[in-house]
Amino acid sequence: MSRSVSKSVFAVACALSLATSSAVFAQDAQNDPLEPLNRGTFAFNELLDTIFFKPVSTVWNAVLPKPVRTGVANVFGNLDDVFIGTNHLLQGRGKDAGVDFQRVLVNTTVGIGGLIDVASTQGLVKGDGDFGQTFGVWGVGSGFYLVLPVLGPSNARDTVGRGVRIVSDPRTYATPVVSYSLTGTEVVQYKADNVENANLIDSSSLDKYAFTRNLYAQRREGLVKAGREAAR
Repeated sequence: MSRSVSKSVFAVACALSLATSSAVFAQDAQNDPLEPLNRGTFAFNELLDTIFFKPVSTVWNAVLPKPVRTGVANVFGNLDDVFIGTNHLLQGRGKDAGVDFQRVLVNTTVGIGGLIDVASTQGLVKGDGDFGQTFGVWGVGSGFYLVLPVLGPSNARDTVGRGVRIVSDPRTYATPVVSYSLTGTEVVQYKADNVENANLIDSSSLDKYAFTRNLYAQRREGLVKAGREAAR
């Protein structure tokens, strides 16, 4: 999917979330018992974005040529494909997992360590999956809403999923300099690649916290539902 199409899809998702936010607000609030703490963490993340990530993202996009930025994103995406394939296997989606691991093989070899997403040009479409989704497919409820420092919106189930990802990620066991450098680069790359989406959210809501919470809940529910249907 091209970036222009992705942005259009995101814009539609934001519009739908805004249109339905009042209807689901009460339901979401029941799943947000830590709202005062969450709002404090959300405000901290917003401040961090303003004073650090947005300026760095602006410089990142201005200084690095687009092919370089794309290559960095592809390398991290190639690593993600390993975890996506693992989660598809855990969800009982063998065919999808096969595509994921083919992507890893093709991009790691022909794609020069993942710098070039050759697999997508061969019809091997990138999937979407993580441990939080897998737990949801297994029947684990989302639990209460939670805003994590730096990482942003989550819930009890997805937070545990993030923990499993960290424990199973080889970067965790590298030297601190290597581990923090790679993780920091990935976060900056992600922030820089989603500047327009972040600006769209800023302009689409009166209460950005509630808007983000609703959008996250809807997206995660959709991913779990898609995973269950694909596993049948």
